[in-house]
Amino acid sequence: MRLDREGGPVLVDGPVEVVTEDGTTHFSHRPTVALCTCRKSARYPWCDTSHRAHAPRKPDAPDRTEEDPR
Repeated sequence: MRLDREGGPVLVDGPVEVVTEDGTTHFSHRPTVALCTCRKSARYPWCDTSHRAHAPRKPDAPDRTEEDPR
């Protein structure tokens, strides 16, 4: 198991079985899965990168514009 980065998912080598707080069991047979740690994912317990929209901007990061949609 390893952390992707602060506020990001936990990467786990699969196959994986996750039991959520409500008792639901989720399975993945992928070689590596990203587990959501922020609880903002629409696909919880799997990460859908929703944490990126809520992450604080780095001071040295360039502003993104419509001409530069990276």
